[in-house]
Amino acid sequence: MSSGIKNRNRDKYERVRKLMWIKCEACGRLVYYKDYKNNNYVCPRCGRAFMMTPKQRFDLLFDDIYWQRFELSTSTDDPLEFEDIRTYQDRLDEARSDTGTNDAISTADGKVNGINTTICVMNGDFMMGSMGRAVGDAIVASIEHAIELKNPFVMVTCSGGARMQENILSLMQMARTTVAVNKIHQNGLPYIVILTDPTFGGVTASFAMLGDIHIAESGARIGFAGRRVIEQNIHEKLPSNFQTADYLYEHGMVDMVVPRSELRSALGKVLMVLTKQPHDAKVIDIKTPKFDAPKKSRDMGKTPEYDKVLMARNENRPHFLDYVAGIVDDWSYLAGDRCFGEDAAMGTGIGYWYGIPAVIIGQEKGRTIETRQQHRFGMPNPEGYRKAQRMMRLAEKFDLPLISLFDTAGAFAGGVAEERGQSQAVAATIAMGLKMQAPYVAVNVGEGGSGGAIAIGTGDRVMMLENAIYSVIAPESCASILWKDNKYKTQAATALKLTARDMATFNVIDKIISEPSGGAQQDWQTTMEMVAKSVADAITDIKQTPSAELPVQRAKKFLSMTRDVEIYQPDRVPEDKQI
Repeated sequence: MSSGIKNRNRDKYERVRKLMWIKCEACGRLVYYKDYKNNNYVCPRCGRAFMMTPKQRFDLLFDDIYWQRFELSTSTDDPLEFEDIRTYQDRLDEARSDTGTNDAISTADGKVNGINTTICVMNGDFMMGSMGRAVGDAIVASIEHAIELKNPFVMVTCSGGARMQENILSLMQMARTTVAVNKIHQNGLPYIVILTDPTFGGVTASFAMLGDIHIAESGARIGFAGRRVIEQNIHEKLPSNFQTADYLYEHGMVDMVVPRSELRSALGKVLMVLTKQPHDAKVIDIKTPKFDAPKKSRDMGKTPEYDKVLMARNENRPHFLDYVAGIVDDWSYLAGDRCFGEDAAMGTGIGYWYGIPAVIIGQEKGRTIETRQQHRFGMPNPEGYRKAQRMMRLAEKFDLPLISLFDTAGAFAGGVAEERGQSQAVAATIAMGLKMQAPYVAVNVGEGGSGGAIAIGTGDRVMMLENAIYSVIAPESCASILWKDNKYKTQAATALKLTARDMATFNVIDKIISEPSGGAQQDWQTTMEMVAKSVADAITDIKQTPSAELPVQRAKKFLSMTRDVEIYQPDRVPEDKQI
């Protein structure tokens, strides 16, 4: 009996079948190859992102699929003459035959959003993208090439870690690549890392976690030791999302998690700001949302100062993210302190403020019950302030103005905050803001509460909205401590002298920004126009001073504060309320 066409041409049939269909490793379903390719090699059924070849990555990230490969030198193949069940040389020969590349890395030059850029891609199909001498040499050479061209450098990682077959020679690549990364930072060029699946071991513990900005591809697994190794060591079951891109975002290690289809756009926006590409000022066009009127406080009208307190706290005033949405173009939210976590109470990112490329930070209070809990009512934990420090360093490296919109009742007072070093975080943020060599404008847009506010309020120019307040303590708390009863909060507000007019009198601020009639909550459009222009004008003025001189002038400014100030004495406290 005839074996039939299928049996006679089994090899040919299998090759054709594999070209037409693939099996998804995640969901187990067969996917039509053309659909899979058109979907950027992401399973259209479950969303699993498969590994891409360097060419596919270059085509994905560069404009118009136009790029030029940078030729990389090669290293000695097998310096240790390593052999396990196979020789290292055999493994190299097989990997080269399968991939058509010399080793696990490729580099190319092209344009991203019109910006000349060098992109280096690790090839996971070449011995799991492991890092040996050839990979280390290639990264060093690629970075030096980018420095020579003055190009931003983008590193796309995909690796199981250091290559065992080269032992200590592989381990030393962690130090060698870090030297190269230090060079690109010293030259003031953007270094962006795109972390893809998988990225582990000595790669994450060196150049992959030293970027100015870390972008994790959705679905990527990223870590140091593998999940199985950790579970064997600690004899515990790890969370299902452990070492995923989202897990790293929550724990402060990456700035953003981006689907593969949006990587080019996200990368392009970041590079536009960091390379200071020209941009027209955004036309502010925002409607004041219709909110339910807040309950009128029975204390409203008792004293002008406490009226300001209530106005500053009005839940319908625009918050940090509202100002960003109304004023800023090409906004990229940047997350994480690179140590512990992402703190939504401290919003940070980069974008064009009224046409000016800038780093922008500020406390976000939230508006609904859910978002207020998420943002902790604008009271940051230590990781929020450490994230602000990271943004200050970013602004300094690229000589971008830092814009701070502060609005907080204070740093979060809680056990976990104390455990993670709240005082140190606030102190270090103040210190970093004072010594930063970049223009710095701070605006009090609502509540300026205690150290939580001044942590991001030590600008070259400090401004304050007309109905904002600034105080070492809330008047209610002050009354409870000194008057022994918070019903004296209105008297405390008067005694504290916490209004914008008081701050101007004490020379604590440089400018009061007027608010529309009835307060900022009544007219977001006018408020944002005035804030946008005031900040932009201040930046233009500050830029007349060389960045290296700014910390000196900033220090003199704050050292001169509180000198020769006539201290206000409140009315005598009743004897029964005295401490």
